[in-house]
Amino acid sequence: MTEDHADSRTLTPRAQAKARRRGEILVAAARLMARRGFHAVRLDDIGAEVGISGPGMYRYFPAKEDVLAEMLQGISRRLRDGGAAAMAGGGGPAELLDALLAVHVDFVATEPDLISVQFRDLGALPVAPRHEVRRLQREYAEMWVEVLMRLRPELGPVDARAHVHAGFGLLNSSPRLPAMAEADLRRLLTAMAAAALRA
Repeated sequence: MTEDHADSRTLTPRAQAKARRRGEILVAAARLMARRGFHAVRLDDIGAEVGISGPGMYRYFPAKEDVLAEMLQGISRRLRDGGAAAMAGGGGPAELLDALLAVHVDFVATEPDLISVQFRDLGALPVAPRHEVRRLQREYAEMWVEVLMRLRPELGPVDARAHVHAGFGLLNSSPRLPAMAEADLRRLLTAMAAAALRA
């Protein structure tokens, strides 16, 4: 869930332990915020989930907003980078669309808490990290638009973007769907999104 800016092999054991602890904090924060909402969760609540006392949390994050910023910037960066890797894999537009779908379906099938937090609490971010999240999201979405326009030349940029964002809406609705096995969820979302984008 977190992005380490340094290769883990270059980190000292202490720095590696701190990075792991930050990852645990982010997972706990996503779980709590998905259930209660950003404004109803305190930094102390997050610390209690991972066994860190209130003051100890400040060694990792100075404020609750910093937790939210790292959480949402991290997942936006991960999706953008996953999309870039899918595009770099090559193939025709149909294969590229399938690769992008696999990236996004993997996210929605494994990170329902993050989807809920992003949907409800993006506006709670301070301006600078919110703009960074939006920038990363635009870069990711434009990969889909490029591929969709190659697959469906009759679509102009506006229509292609509308299709892509409608597809994201369908995929990101997964936390509100009836509970089902992950494999079934993946099959359902992949088939529905592929049909919607190709319709």
